[in-house]
Amino acid sequence: MHHRNFGHTGLHLSAFALGTANFGKGWGYGSDRDEAFSVYRGYRDAGGNFIDTADQYQFGQSESMVGEFIAAERDEIFLASKFSLGDSANPGPLGVGNSRRAMVQSVEASLRRLKTDRVDLLWVHMPDSVTPIDEIMLGLDLLVRSGKALYIGLSDFPAWRVATAATLANLRGLAPLAALQIEYSLVERTPERELLPMAAAFDLGVVSWSPLGGGLLTGKYRKGESGRAQGLGAVVHGESDARKTAAVDAVLAVAQELNCSPGQAAIAWVLARGTLPILGPRTPEQLADNLAASDVRLSDEHLRRLDEASAVSLGFPHDFVAASMQRVAGGKLAKRAARGHAVR
Repeated sequence: MHHRNFGHTGLHLSAFALGTANFGKGWGYGSDRDEAFSVYRGYRDAGGNFIDTADQYQFGQSESMVGEFIAAERDEIFLASKFSLGDSANPGPLGVGNSRRAMVQSVEASLRRLKTDRVDLLWVHMPDSVTPIDEIMLGLDLLVRSGKALYIGLSDFPAWRVATAATLANLRGLAPLAALQIEYSLVERTPERELLPMAAAFDLGVVSWSPLGGGLLTGKYRKGESGRAQGLGAVVHGESDARKTAAVDAVLAVAQELNCSPGQAAIAWVLARGTLPILGPRTPEQLADNLAASDVRLSDEHLRRLDEASAVSLGFPHDFVAASMQRVAGGKLAKRAARGHAVR
């Protein structure tokens, strides 16, 4: 497995993160201990070094398994975990949300389950719509200064709040925001409107969850097969519109031409877009199929077809500005670009 630089951190991380939401059966669906360990071992043997978990995954079982699995090689692992949703089916009001109180309590409980003195990356799992962003950043800074977290990131936050967080940290001398986690795939491309350009501007490491669109892009739902999303009582994505159907059609066609699985083609597209995909296999067989995506080489023509089939409108102001750029540049955009003047 090849490795990549991760934003402005100086870290050199494997091209795939191993998501461990399937480690355990606390949710009523997932992997038992032996199967989870086989997935972990297969990922490590392939050269992976980025493990992503959360206190809420399988109500703490995932973190407990991860802590056991990594104990003998902790210093070789980049370990990320999350807080915000609680570690049980019915958490109390002080144990959830983005407050500093919930943050510290959740992290300390995670460290006990993980059997380690720090997480390498702490994610705020998602916004609670109550806690101000400056309070979140002050709490994260406290954990970094205490050594309980080395890097910090935001997951599933809107772009304006992420940008505010990064700016506040810079102006106030707080621990810098290092990473962004988003859903991103051929059937979920709306992060291209604001989130991905913002992350590039702040040089954040971008991690993408559900690169298979909840299994939709494997084509298995067309065959009547089930998956993790169905096992948890819902399907993340269905063929609910013509664009999603076109995206699945394009993935199936490209996969057939390249003699790879549709899932491999879909993951290869996410890799080509420059984000770091989180793989969430339940079985060693699924892991092997996912990892093989690193060997898939999408041609420019394949990328064009996949891009066109799955494209989303960027909306205002992006489409308006793109259509008006010649006028904005006084009709001399090409000449200005040739002289090296960037139009911002």
